Amino acid sequence: MRILILEDEIPAYEKLVANLETYFEESFLHDWARSNEKAREFLAQHSYDFILSDIQLLDGISFDVFNTVQIDCPIIFCSAHDEYLFEAFRTNGIAYILKPYTKEDIKQALDKFQSFFKTESYQPIHNDTIDLLKSALKQEEIHYKKRFVIKKSKGIQLLSVSDISLIEASGDFCMAIDHAGKKHPISHTLGTIHEMLNPLKFFRINRSQIAHIEAIENIENHFKNRLLIQLTGLKEKVMTSSSTTSDFRKWLEQ
Repeated sequence: MRILILEDEIPAYEKLVANLETYFEESFLHDWARSNEKAREFLAQHSYDFILSDIQLLDGISFDVFNTVQIDCPIIFCSAHDEYLFEAFRTNGIAYILKPYTKEDIKQALDKFQSFFKTESYQPIHNDTIDLLKSALKQEEIHYKKRFVIKKSKGIQLLSVSDISLIEASGDFCMAIDHAGKKHPISHTLGTIHEMLNPLKFFRINRSQIAHIEAIENIENHFKNRLLIQLTGLKEKVMTSSSTTSDFRKWLEQ
């Protein structure tokens, strides 16, 4: 069993691998690409049983790969985009998983793959299907912030939003904490930053903090209708406010 994973966010990739290890009792091989360029390299070198693919990669949308490289295996898309964008996949035997997804979502998609694999009933995806999805995505796409320019004493550093676990207010500016626990100053207010970010991936858990869904490792109930959240790279847990907890729960289940 050989699988190709196309996912630009490290926590999302790690979550997919963990789910695959749970689902497949036997060992499997996998390659991981965060960009279209790397995906093309892998596809030129190997054949895959199936592909797990996000839509937004570091250098564009994954549809660009599937338009230029012949894909002869099933594709399971893992995306935060609404379900109707993927209606065309139903007739082509392509599964999809909407983020944030559950273990059951992964299981159902992999069950579908197993059905195709055993019966050999899968038909390769056609370019007109990809074109339809690209068109729908283009109509709905909102350009959210992808990276921040961080000014350091030694120069300028680029911080990808996919590497951020938490953003918190700090006086007249904000501090972004990445998955490694490093802090980066951002010269915007928290409200301004909140408007820049994709609301499917980032949530303002209280007046002073914004959390990234892909960085959430654990959630615990707390008193006064609050939740304690463990994020990747942070030693201390963060907390929802009592006024945001209800909306936060709904956001998790989108």
